[in-house]
Amino acid sequence: MTIKSVLFPVDFSPSCRAMAPFVRRASNVYSTTVALLYVLQPFSEGFEPLVRPAPAIEEDRRKAANAKLHSFLESEFPPAESRRILVAGDPATCIAEIARKDAFDLIVMPTHAGIFRRTLIGSTTAKVLNDADCPVVTTQHAETITPRRVEHREVVCTLGLQPDSERVLRYAHQLAAAGHSNLTLLHALPQEELHLPQELSLERRVESAERQQALKRINELQRAVGSSAKVEIVGGPIKDSLIEAATRLGADLLIVGRGTEGGSRLRDLTYAMVRDAPCPVLSV
Repeated sequence: MTIKSVLFPVDFSPSCRAMAPFVRRASNVYSTTVALLYVLQPFSEGFEPLVRPAPAIEEDRRKAANAKLHSFLESEFPPAESRRILVAGDPATCIAEIARKDAFDLIVMPTHAGIFRRTLIGSTTAKVLNDADCPVVTTQHAETITPRRVEHREVVCTLGLQPDSERVLRYAHQLAAAGHSNLTLLHALPQEELHLPQELSLERRVESAERQQALKRINELQRAVGSSAKVEIVGGPIKDSLIEAATRLGADLLIVGRGTEGGSRLRDLTYAMVRDAPCPVLSV
């Protein structure tokens, strides 16, 4: 795993401004280049096309957008060091296509959900998560998260133990090592009893067959990738137990798998983790 280039889609919103320190710090830690992308969407036809030709309107809009893009976050990402990309079209489609065409290693973007969409993540983010080939970092809370001053210290990786889990763990292990961060692995047992009778011993609770099978598989995965991360197995509803554990561990970054093995159910879990996580989520 090598991160050399980061694509940072912007829409000039407060969330993008709030996300900038996170992107800047990540680029310093991993020595990456950052490119800012703005997607100019088609204008809504009103009265203006009646008095001005459409090409002239589009040219003016493009010039204005280009000027705004070059001045946006200029101190954090000087144009001489961080290139600006201006394209026109559907935002999610353009983001995924530019990332693929220019071989970006990572996309970093906040997500937006309006006042009437508290239970959803932004549609653009959802489509990027679905369509992008490279890993995607996003957060629902860019305006309230205060990144630590130096670097990521606590990286938490969720493992579902699907066939794709070795790839996810390898990425998490290499990312944590490159950033000199602590790595904790999380696995959720949905049928695990959270409150067992007092007469059951601690040994019996820990030595459940499901738990031991999960620990055995995680140990095999760790040996395969050369990892020796701390492992926590939690019980209860998958999303809720993973979010609670990430919060308790003080995660700076939560890594989740974004493969195809789980179909729409896996994607739904990824979206829910992005929506409710206490920190940025990296889906790989």
